Amino acid sequence: MSGGDAVHDGNGKYARTASYGTRGSYDDEPGDGQRPETGPDGGRSSAFGADSPAGESRRGGGARDGGARGAGGSRGRRRRGRAESSGADGGAFSARAEKAEPPKDPVEQARAICLRLLTGTPRTRKQLADALRKREIPDDAAEEVLSRFEEVGLINDSAFADAWVESRHHGRGLARRALVQELRTKGVDSTLIDAAVGQLDSEQEETTARELVARKLRSTRGLDRDKRLRRLAGMLARKGYPEGMALRVVRQALEEEGEDTEFLGDEGF
Repeated sequence: MSGGDAVHDGNGKYARTASYGTRGSYDDEPGDGQRPETGPDGGRSSAFGADSPAGESRRGGGARDGGARGAGGSRGRRRRGRAESSGADGGAFSARAEKAEPPKDPVEQARAICLRLLTGTPRTRKQLADALRKREIPDDAAEEVLSRFEEVGLINDSAFADAWVESRHHGRGLARRALVQELRTKGVDSTLIDAAVGQLDSEQEETTARELVARKLRSTRGLDRDKRLRRLAGMLARKGYPEGMALRVVRQALEEEGEDTEFLGDEGF
């Protein structure tokens, strides 16, 4: 680096900027665009070494030539300073990029992936295992991390299933059949699924079904009877309610609205 004006530290920053790129650094020299000072008699000041206007003109010219040469040299030094600064910046960027690379150890990679996926959202062991497999983490490294996460409670499929049933039943009105299917797709063991959905009994399911129909009933007013039946029963079926329960709940709701439901049998729609 020219003249030692720029010092590159270990953090990729400059401890001192190069003086070549700053105009006005030459306060004691006549640089570009500066006019020589004049003395009281109109001649050149003693700053340029010319006390006599006639005899020292050549020396004044020499000073101007020297100033021009100095300015040209300074421009060259500024160009070199900028080039060296650019090279140093490139090296600092490469160093930062290398530091930002993910860890090479598969176990460390697996741990980082799992922690990121678990942030704010519980997940089952199968969901995490699928994510690690998709990122081509070796099976032995994935198994080590997943088992360790289970030991410390970061993975708990039983608690996941319980919370899922509580949330999806009361929040979305899903019945046991739909909840079982969802938990299976997430890889929860069948024993844990049975224990989780066992929290809901038939009485609770029917109560929730009635609430769902009551909320939907108003939007079907004005439609013919058959269409109302299909919409209400179809809504319960999509949420996993048994056909017999759905029929009974819908018929009672329509009867309360004054609809004739004698055509509805005890089974089938």
